[in-house]
Amino acid sequence: MSFWRARAVLGSVLVLSCLAARSAAVAAQSAAPAASPAPAALPTPDATRVQKSAYGTMSAVDKSLSAVAMKTREGQRLAWKFPPRVIAQIVDNFKPGTPMIVIYRQISGSEKRVTAVAFPGSAATPIYVNTTGERVTVRTSPMVEGVCGRPEAEPISESILPADGLAEVPEACWCCAVIGESCTPGNKSGNGRAFLVSCFK
Repeated sequence: MSFWRARAVLGSVLVLSCLAARSAAVAAQSAAPAASPAPAALPTPDATRVQKSAYGTMSAVDKSLSAVAMKTREGQRLAWKFPPRVIAQIVDNFKPGTPMIVIYRQISGSEKRVTAVAFPGSAATPIYVNTTGERVTVRTSPMVEGVCGRPEAEPISESILPADGLAEVPEACWCCAVIGESCTPGNKSGNGRAFLVSCFK
């Protein structure tokens, strides 16, 4: 894929994502009754903590847009915005066609918050690189019957990563949290480098 075509794909996907979010907001406003509506129920803490993953291959990366395009296993084309420090790591270490995983939280119907972007097979062991810009806690545990996040998974290990620090661990399951908070190791990205983008409370 040429640079200009790749950039056009990235731009188109990003624009469509913004338009979809705006349309959803406008539709919600239009559907609201004229009278003052009752306060909407706030999402439960667990609703915003559910992790999801998008699996596929990297299609293109554009530093000027600070975005990466990927094609999922299902054939869907997605674009993800990352901080410049994450984009720099991707540009320096990976090429289009590289397998990638984006781990995120679906905050609302149109809002996703990325926890990490991982590149399976890029290292012999799981390596976590802290690109959040602050110290974080990484918690890891083994899988139980092939599943991450089981309450009986033991032992659980913790590592404090400074900004730009990295940790190499043998366990398959992981999570990250801001300092002083905890999390359940429910993510699995396999052997390779995972760049932590934002660790949530």
